[in-house]
Amino acid sequence: MLRTFDFVLIGVMTAAAAVTYTIKHRAELKLEEVHRLESEIKLEKDTIELLKADWALQSQPNRLERLVNTYNDELKLQPTDSTALVHARELPMLKAQVPVPDVTEAKADQKHATGAVASAAKPAASAKVAAKVTPKPVPRVEEPEDDTDQIATGSVE
Repeated sequence: MLRTFDFVLIGVMTAAAAVTYTIKHRAELKLEEVHRLESEIKLEKDTIELLKADWALQSQPNRLERLVNTYNDELKLQPTDSTALVHARELPMLKAQVPVPDVTEAKADQKHATGAVASAAKPAASAKVAAKVTPKPVPRVEEPEDDTDQIATGSVE
């Protein structure tokens, strides 16, 4: 009986050693991955700092003024007139307000133009699609005109 118990203990110890080794190996792989990611992050941060420094050099006012004076004949730059600014209500409608084109009608027109014959099941399906209501743009509320300039920055809603 003692021999059987010894073999069981040896088997359990071997299994525990194998599990311990695999856990250690996985931990080492994860540590290498962490070091690799840390080095990539440091490289990205260094690149960002370098780009910020380059942008600071490129956008120096005296450098820009010198470039404007050098290329003034070619560029013909002029100051922006205050009348060139627009109010938010004068901008075109928002992208969310643009009506979605009905693709099924275009496909149906294309099939009829090529002379394709529709089956009996297709008119029922196209009737369901035709019953869908297409969204219409929301009309803009006109604000009363006033003589004061109201310039707002930020997103247009």
